[in-house]
Amino acid sequence: MTVLVMSDSASLTPALQLEDLERHYGERVALSDVSLSLPAGQTLVVFGPNGAGKTTLLRVLATLLRPHAGKVRLLGKELPREGWAVRGRIGLLGHAPLLYRELSAEENLRFHARLHGVGELRVAEVLKAVGMEGRSGEPVKMLSRGMLQRVAVARAVLHEPEVLLLDEPYANLDPAAREQVTGLIGAGSGCTRVVCSHDPSGGVAEADVVLGLREGRQVMLKLARDVREGDIAGLYR
Repeated sequence: MTVLVMSDSASLTPALQLEDLERHYGERVALSDVSLSLPAGQTLVVFGPNGAGKTTLLRVLATLLRPHAGKVRLLGKELPREGWAVRGRIGLLGHAPLLYRELSAEENLRFHARLHGVGELRVAEVLKAVGMEGRSGEPVKMLSRGMLQRVAVARAVLHEPEVLLLDEPYANLDPAAREQVTGLIGAGSGCTRVVCSHDPSGGVAEADVVLGLREGRQVMLKLARDVREGDIAGLYR
């Protein structure tokens, strides 16, 4: 087990703790021997080629998958046993937008607002924040991929989660839209974040800790400031 010791933040309460995490699909190993500790309010950026286990890691943290071995603690709760206590404190933005295609953006967010006990004013607030207030009445099936991503961002932050789980969060966004949502899901959001990325320079720049996965195994764990040129590229060779 390799756990990064962050001497300058040792007094901070860990938001995420993994110890020898393992998950497999039949005989195929999706994650094996993944161990780390991330202080609250910091960002873990996960790199690795397709099939490395990045999305599986997010799904375990979102309580959508059960680990087969090891320990997972999120916000002080053990997963999956205490998953019920953290689900409402997590915002998940994955490859699927988790929106009903026949409903409008506003109707989708109202539905999620009821699930989380969030008021109507918050729905209008996040739609404006992502620049979708003018298109909020259209069925999401009519929206472009970039607009759909912006609505998905609004859904993920609607309930003001403490933890953001983000899988390629800026996919399909043009530079203006990316800048617009950065305040909600970026490093300045104040949330603890786990971000899966294929963008070496941008990903490292917004990270506190960098995790490298290859074929489900942890092959790199470094403070972002210690990542050297070529470290990320080496994961893809």
